[in-house]
Amino acid sequence: MTQQQKVQNAETQVPKTPQMNERDFVNDVLASEKYLTGAYSIALNEASNQGLYQELASISKETQDCQRNLYNLMFKNGWYSLEKADQQKVQQAYQQYSGYMNQFPPQ
Repeated sequence: MTQQQKVQNAETQVPKTPQMNERDFVNDVLASEKYLTGAYSIALNEASNQGLYQELASISKETQDCQRNLYNLMFKNGWYSLEKADQQKVQQAYQQYSGYMNQFPPQ
């Protein structure tokens, strides 16, 4: 991947030692939050009690927000990069999914 295809901030330097550094800790917590958001999604699908569902939904939203904040921190510090989307692939996906709209009944 060329540098022009990456979207990334300047990397905040951290010590490269055998001990965990700030980036390692944030990355570890981010991975945990991603796992938890998936687990809460399954729990929400399986909850049969409305009160339990509402409580899980609230906790799930907090967990999702925490995951997003950690992602933003990683991106801000240049520890997380994204690949720019190929414009032709975006257009192809748009056309594919726009075609699906024709399958729905008119409103």
